[in-house]
Amino acid sequence: MRCIPLGRSAAPLAAALAALLLTGSGPAPRTVHRGAEAALASPAPLATAALDHLLADHRLTGAAVSALVTDAGTGEVLYQHSPDALLMPASTLKTVTAAAALDLLGADHRFTTAVLTTGSRTGATLAGDLVLRGGGDPSLLPGDLDALAARVAAAGIGEVSGSVLGDATRYDDVPLGAGWAWDDQGAYYSPEISALTLTTDADDDVGSVRLTLTPDPAPGHPAAVRLTPAEAPVRISGRVGTGEPGGETTAEADRRPGGNEIVLSGSLPADAGPTEEWVAVTDPAQLAATVFRAALARHGVAVRGSVREEPAPADAALLADHDSAPLAALLPPFLKLSNNGIAEHLVKEIGRVRSGSGSWAAGLAQVAEFAQRAGLTAATARQVDGSGLSRQNLTTTQNLTALLRFAHRQPWFAAWYDALPVAGDPRRMVGGTLSNRLRGTPAEGRVHAKTGSMTGVEALAGYLDRADGRTLAFAVLLNNFAGQSPRSALDAFVAQLADTAPQPPRTAPEQSPAPRRTPPGIAHDWESDCTTAARC
Repeated sequence: MRCIPLGRSAAPLAAALAALLLTGSGPAPRTVHRGAEAALASPAPLATAALDHLLADHRLTGAAVSALVTDAGTGEVLYQHSPDALLMPASTLKTVTAAAALDLLGADHRFTTAVLTTGSRTGATLAGDLVLRGGGDPSLLPGDLDALAARVAAAGIGEVSGSVLGDATRYDDVPLGAGWAWDDQGAYYSPEISALTLTTDADDDVGSVRLTLTPDPAPGHPAAVRLTPAEAPVRISGRVGTGEPGGETTAEADRRPGGNEIVLSGSLPADAGPTEEWVAVTDPAQLAATVFRAALARHGVAVRGSVREEPAPADAALLADHDSAPLAALLPPFLKLSNNGIAEHLVKEIGRVRSGSGSWAAGLAQVAEFAQRAGLTAATARQVDGSGLSRQNLTTTQNLTALLRFAHRQPWFAAWYDALPVAGDPRRMVGGTLSNRLRGTPAEGRVHAKTGSMTGVEALAGYLDRADGRTLAFAVLLNNFAGQSPRSALDAFVAQLADTAPQPPRTAPEQSPAPRRTPPGIAHDWESDCTTAARC
């Protein structure tokens, strides 16, 4: 897994792209409201020759390239390049999942985690089991379990003669999506999906634990390791050493397939601050139930039995429950941070709510029906998960722009639009995966779009509010490149779309901006992690 330094400032901005863009368009506005400048008449035409030039970048030689730009309101095609080519969408597929969830579940949908009792009560003793029943909540925190444990104690229960049962039966027992890489099983961006799971922070990385690694002041000594949550049923082996001050950071933490052994390796410079690693565990329901049992103990509730995974008996009685935030509030970490776990929870939840089966098959069938209603062509798409992590997913820029135009007309559009990353905005929960892209260009602050990146894949799909009052719906899919990333060419393409005073054809910089290092106190960016490691 990638090491995330704490206390390190963000990387330099994408100066290469800013230098690329000619200065005839003037400074880009930082905040733009949809339609705020609609009074300006006669929108400027797109510079199609310049757009063609950018898609002919030498890094795309032999690659598959598709682009489609339309008017978001009228559907008028303003630019196209192989719009019907079937290509891997990577995380731009999350736009389909998010729209389907808003449409089929509703913006107010919540996930409920419940505590139930079995058996009978005699004074403070429960002669039975406590059941922690998962409701599919992808945002459940250890603090939420602690609050549930406090309510158990407040109900007068001080002893449980039986066990803590983890009930994850709201969803099926298939933990991983079709075609997910076997060697990504320990990666936080490839978590096991369970109706009972746990996250460690507001990024909502389901089914993961966090390790904080702190180098020793003296080189040659092992780094200190802190596990969150501390009660997680994992075994840590290996070690991270402390290297000379100013040395290279090579620390890694990975989980071996088939168990919950996390293996540490590498080193940290003695003068480095703490770094953090997120690792996906196997059996998230066991993780959640174990952490709940520890919370009960802290609140004075003694559980005599073990932690087991079983469905709640039909006669189990509700004791306490916890509701997640509404779906609309879960969309920003989902789309802005490109959270894969939330995507898969939404697919299984759609299946459970709409057809009674919390499975990928049932959920994706419902998503496919929605997509057809939204104007996507079923014959030119294949969706096997909700996140775009699988390389079996295929779609077209025609489909993506059709979805964007459909969403533009829906009552839930504001929640959808506000959850998309905003180009160049440094605030992490605004700019998201576009925080360090398109800064200093005419597109800064004007693009709300979903990124997509995997090995050999770069994609972007969303909206551009041009200064002339026209809102564009655009999608670009770049597949099967083998050398340098063409991300800077993609960004130059979008900047050209935003330029209402087109200049002569631009030339994209050879190097795309390096993935940003995460500022203090926040977590990680899986798309950068994934492409840096070149494993997904």
